[in-house]
Amino acid sequence: MLVLSRNTNESIIIDNDITITVVAIQGDKIRLGIEAPKEIPVHRLEVYQAIAKQQNTQCETITS
Repeated sequence: MLVLSRNTNESIIIDNDITITVVAIQGDKIRLGIEAPKEIPVHRLEVYQAIAKQQNTQCETITS
């Protein structure tokens, strides 16, 4: 894992087409802005896990 320090309004670039910007820092929370091409899905981890679980359930239903 790469760990970087950034201040408000500073960014990192991933693979020339994804930009992550620190929008705000409030206490122990940070707000991030993410710019990515529409064909690249961007989800919070818990949302991604829920989608994966739902897709696995649907696949099991179809194959049963």
